Amino acid sequence: MVYETLTFGLFALVTIASSLGVVLARDVWHSALLLGVALLSVAVHYVMLQAEFLAAMQILVYVGGVLILITFAVMLTRQATTEEVTEV
Repeated sequence: MVYETLTFGLFALVTIASSLGVVLARDVWHSALLLGVALLSVAVHYVMLQAEFLAAMQILVYVGGVLILITFAVMLTRQATTEEVTEV
């Protein structure tokens, strides 16, 4: 019982910290990575509630689909900086 409470507290802190990082991060890439951490920690909460199917769907749909879509959108729409242009 104590280990479950400690695990819940740890992952609750991870979820809150990474969610705040999503909002407060200046770089879109870091924000997307922190969103992945937040979504994975929510999946851990589902596993702790013995809802393994919801945890699997959380990982497959949100982390696997939405986060990859955001990552590709960031990579494809990123503007070239002046340093990158001068190197070419």
